[in-house]
Amino acid sequence: MEDLNVVIAGAAGEGIQTVGEVLAKTLVAQGYAVFTWKEYESRIRGGLNSYSIRIGEAPKNAPLFKADVLLALNQGAVEKYQDLLKEEGVLMAQEEGKEGVIAIPFEDIAKKEVGKKIYANTVAVGALVGVLGVDLETLKTVLKQIFSSKGEEVQEANYQAAEIGFERAQRDCQDMCPWSLPPRDNTYFFVGGNDAIPIAAAYAGCRFISAYPMTPSTGIITFLSKAQDRLGVFAEQAEDEIGAINMALGAGYAGARAMTATSGGGFALMVEGISMAGMTETPVVVVLAQRPGPATGLPTRTAQGDLLFAINAGHGEFLKLVLAPYDAKDAFQKTVRAFNLADKYQIPVILLTDQLLADAHYSYTDFEPATSASYHLADPSEIDHYKRYHLSSNGISPRLYPGQSAHLVCVDSDEHDEQGHITEDLSKTVPAMVEKRLTKGEGLKNEVAPPEEIQIEDAEVVLVGWGSARAAILESIHLLREEDVKVGMIHFTELWPLPDYRFPENASLLTVENNATAQLARLLRSEFSLSFKENIRRYDGLPLTGEYIRRQFHAQHR
Repeated sequence: MEDLNVVIAGAAGEGIQTVGEVLAKTLVAQGYAVFTWKEYESRIRGGLNSYSIRIGEAPKNAPLFKADVLLALNQGAVEKYQDLLKEEGVLMAQEEGKEGVIAIPFEDIAKKEVGKKIYANTVAVGALVGVLGVDLETLKTVLKQIFSSKGEEVQEANYQAAEIGFERAQRDCQDMCPWSLPPRDNTYFFVGGNDAIPIAAAYAGCRFISAYPMTPSTGIITFLSKAQDRLGVFAEQAEDEIGAINMALGAGYAGARAMTATSGGGFALMVEGISMAGMTETPVVVVLAQRPGPATGLPTRTAQGDLLFAINAGHGEFLKLVLAPYDAKDAFQKTVRAFNLADKYQIPVILLTDQLLADAHYSYTDFEPATSASYHLADPSEIDHYKRYHLSSNGISPRLYPGQSAHLVCVDSDEHDEQGHITEDLSKTVPAMVEKRLTKGEGLKNEVAPPEEIQIEDAEVVLVGWGSARAAILESIHLLREEDVKVGMIHFTELWPLPDYRFPENASLLTVENNATAQLARLLRSEFSLSFKENIRRYDGLPLTGEYIRRQFHAQHR
C-alpha cells in the first residue's frame, strides 16, 4: 500500500488533537505504522490548526503536507487547508459544499442522537475510521481503554457515537473512498519526542528536574511531574529559567543527576548558569527545544535556529557537549548518553530538539535502549586528602558530593585552586586550571560519534544535515534517486565538539537546514574549511519535507 496522509483541521479548543490521537492509536492497534505531527497557532482557543497522520505498512517518520483525507471541523479550516487536498482526495466537513464532500454534522449528531455535544469528536473519529476502511471494533477497543475509568454509561455513549459516524461515512463514501486498512499482525511502539526524553532521563538515573514552562519543552516537566511517584524524578516548576538552571546545578552539586528544559528565550536566561556549570565542573543536562525566533518569535512553530547559540553559550572558555537527536527513539538514546557524559566529564550537556520532534509521535518495531546508565562519582574510601579540582592527566577530577563522606567538598564559581579555594595566582594556578578544564575535551572528542553516511559511495551531491531533518532528507534522497540523481546524505546528531571526520572529496556538498542562515554550513566551514556553494533552507516555521527538499534541489540545479 502507498502512504496515506490524513489531516485533521480546525480551531484550538475544537478537539483536533483528541480526534488525531484516538485515530492514531486505532491505526497502530490495527497494525499500521503511524507518524503524526502538528502545526498550531499560539492561541489557547481559536485560530486554525492541523494534526497530520501519515499511515503506512512500515515506519516513515517524516512529515507530509498533501492530504488523502482532510477532516475540517469548521468552514474556516476548509478554506485554509483545502489546497492541501490531493486531486483524488476526500474532504470531510460539517456542512455540505462542493461535489465530492462528505458532509457529516458531527455536533448535531452528537447532540440529537447521542445526547451531548461532547461526543462530536468521537463521531468524527468513527467517520474517519469508516472512510479509511478500518475495523470499527478496533476503534471500540481503543475507546474502551481511554474511557474505562469514566464508567459504563460514558463508554456506551462513545461506542454509539463512533458507530453513527462510521455508518454515515460508509454510506456517503460511495466510490470516493478506495481505501481498505484491514487488521495486520504487526506491532509497533508509538512514542512521542517529549515522552521519550523524560522516560530516558528516569532510566538514566535523573532524580531532579527544574523548569519554567516554555513551548515546546513544557511536555517534559509535565510528563515527569505527573509520573513523580512512578519514575522517582522530583519535578519543580521554578519561578523563571534562571532559577531553573541554578536549582539543577544545586542538585548536581548535591550528587543527584539533574536536568532542566526550555526553549530559546529561556535558554538565553540560563546562559550564565551554563557558564557556571563549566567553571564549577558540575554535570547538568539542558534540553533546548528550538522554535523560530528571535524574541518570542513563533512560539508554536519549528526551527533549527539555535545551533550556534547552543555551541557558543556561556562566557569564557569551557567544555560542553551538544547533541541533536533526530526522532523519539534517538532522543531516548541521546538523553541517556547526555547524562552519562555529563557525569563522566563533569560538564553541561545541551540536548537540541525542536517543535517537530517534541510534538511528533513515531512508530518503531522495537524500542530497546542501546545504552544503560553509567555513574562516575568517586569512591571516598579510596581518597585520603580530597582535592575537588585535582590536576589529573586527563583533566577529570574525582567528584564527591557533600555529606557523602567526611571529606570537604569545596566548589567555587571564581577561579580556584585544586582545593576549590579562590585564587589570584596568575603565574601557575590559573593557567593550570584553564588547561585542566580544556584537557577534558580531548577525551570527550574521542567519544563523539561520527556523522551517519547514506549512499555516499556513488553520490555526486551529498546533502549534509543535522537533528530532526534526517527523515525528510532520507525521503528526498529516495525521490531524487528515482529521478536518477546521484545524491547521498551525511547526517550529524553529535555536533560539539565535532569528531575528526573526512568528507568525500569527489562530491558537491550542500546543507539542508530548518533555518535561514545555514548554521551547520557555517560551523563546518569554520571547523573543516569546507566550501558550500548552495544550501537548502526553510525558515517559515514549518518542517522540512522530502518533497520540499526535492523541489528546492531542482530549483538550484536547473
